[in-house]
Amino acid sequence: MSKTIEAIYENGVLKPLNQIPLKEHQRVTLILQDIEPASLDILELASHVYENFSIKDIQEMETIILDRSCFSRN
Repeated sequence: MSKTIEAIYENGVLKPLNQIPLKEHQRVTLILQDIEPASLDILELASHVYENFSIKDIQEMETIILDRSCFSRN
């Protein structure tokens, strides 16, 4: 099996960001590749902002986002 898994390195441990189909104590070989924010295509990321939202949800979010009073402490 070959699978690409994203993980975070914290306190000396690689922590997968999603469930992975491994048995307890199963040995695997890891190939590490840095994910540099600058190398990510910002337009590709932006194209997924509204993924899985209904039209109603999108309209509601945009109404809130465009309402400047939501960001004022007055």
